Amino acid sequence: MRMTDELVSAAQAGDAGALREIYSELSPVVIGYLAAKGVPDPEAVTGDVFMTVLKSFDFITGGAAGVRTFVMSVAHARMVDDARRRRRRPVLTPYLPETDARVSESAEHVALDGMATASIVAVLNQLPAAQREVVLLRVMADLSIEQVAQIVEKSPGAVKQLQRRGLLALRDLLEDPAEQSR
Repeated sequence: MRMTDELVSAAQAGDAGALREIYSELSPVVIGYLAAKGVPDPEAVTGDVFMTVLKSFDFITGGAAGVRTFVMSVAHARMVDDARRRRRRPVLTPYLPETDARVSESAEHVALDGMATASIVAVLNQLPAAQREVVLLRVMADLSIEQVAQIVEKSPGAVKQLQRRGLLALRDLLEDPAEQSR
């Protein structure tokens, strides 16, 4: 289901079901964005993003587009915060399999999924940072040129150029597999 202005209005009026639908639509986008940006625990940061959004939800304007822009702005800010925190003090936690009670998928399934994600991230990482940021926000987060311009603090014309150059570079990288191995 696509988020609508009516759904946002219902959520702002206190409808828990509407809030759940908005979360269900936007959380995979936020997780994907954070993962593509290299956040080590995108699910945890996504939880932080939505806790922040929930606190400010009644004050968000602009309907569905405004909510999407606000959520991705908060996600971008949390990604920057996480990167700064990791640069200051990396946290290493040993994995103890004997204490892990979770059930996992088959190794084959995990490996295949990981290869696909790793391939996509590897190709995206070959783009300059500004182009990668714009392509992720435009394609993955489905934001408008104006919304992306607001988030990355550039003009709409600059965002259009970055998107064009990024998409052309991605096309070239995907057409020539030798380029991906560099």
